[in-house]
Amino acid sequence: VQLQASGGGLVQAGNSLKLSCTASTLPFSTYAVGWFRQAPGNEREFVATIDSSGGNTVYADSVKGRFTISKDNSKNTVYLQMNNLKLEDTAIYYCAISRGTYGSSWSGEYRSWGQGTLVTVSS
Repeated sequence: VQLQASGGGLVQAGNSLKLSCTASTLPFSTYAVGWFRQAPGNEREFVATIDSSGGNTVYADSVKGRFTISKDNSKNTVYLQMNNLKLEDTAIYYCAISRGTYGSSWSGEYRSWGQGTLVTVSS
């Protein structure tokens, strides 16, 4: 499975970005998808996940109320809308497809990972 994350860039604090994740083979309608991020010098951390139906989402406390994960199964694409970005949101963002229909905050639950897209938030 090849995942492609895109939409990263340089943005000022307080502004917004929307990330996209597409998959070449496995349908997002069958599997949950998660977003993780890794800042320089830090371990990879969970950001958000959405189940196969798109009806259930889970967020890390650090992004709750600012980020929204959604999916368009017809386009086999998952989005991460990031609003009110903060300096500490600077990281490489990765999307990953789960082994099952429900997502998890545990990275080991995910079978395939995209290459990541860099988000840099400036003051």
